[in-house]
Amino acid sequence: MLIRILLLEDDLLFGETLVDLLEEEGHEVSLYLNGQDALDATYEQKFDLYLLDINVPLIDGLSLLSELRKADDDTPAIFLTSHKDKEILERGFLNGADDYLSKPFDNNELLLRLNAVMRRAKKSEPECVGALCHDKLHKGVLYNGERLELSNKEYALLVLLMNHVNEPVPKELIYDELWSSAESGGSDGAIRVYINRLKQLIPSMSIQNIRGIGYKLVS
Repeated sequence: MLIRILLLEDDLLFGETLVDLLEEEGHEVSLYLNGQDALDATYEQKFDLYLLDINVPLIDGLSLLSELRKADDDTPAIFLTSHKDKEILERGFLNGADDYLSKPFDNNELLLRLNAVMRRAKKSEPECVGALCHDKLHKGVLYNGERLELSNKEYALLVLLMNHVNEPVPKELIYDELWSSAESGGSDGAIRVYINRLKQLIPSMSIQNIRGIGYKLVS
């Protein structure tokens, strides 16, 4: 998997060594020697990962990541630092870092941590169906970018329909998903209430009643 990486490192020789290592792994790397150039680059192109030194000219790595997070940039970030100070490292995580590596580090460890961070980021990406996106990490659904206010059962039903988009979802499966065997209140009427509520919340999406079977979300 090709990863587009922004590398902030003011030691040119070390930075070029990392570029060679990462490009040999099939990634695309842009090296910046100061924080201002790195910040400007984030406005011009999209990166998949930030590798940030802390002590760099103009804008230090900690401040750079803080600015990016304030701008709702949630691109995964790893600090590459010679700092051992716990306060500095704590600031890094508070500013939005996903991991850090202390210099000097083993190249294989860098690759392992890079891949681990990207796997976690991939798992947390919303799964989208048309205007709907399921935010699995925060257990919510976005509609046209806005989080829907859903009850637990509305959320469970909508996610079930999204997971089977363009396929009929039998009522039996809906019952199993919304009500435990020890829970009362499950009925066709209750399902209709939840379906009608969802239709009101997502007017541009179609939820069809498949007579005698169940319901279908059409993308």
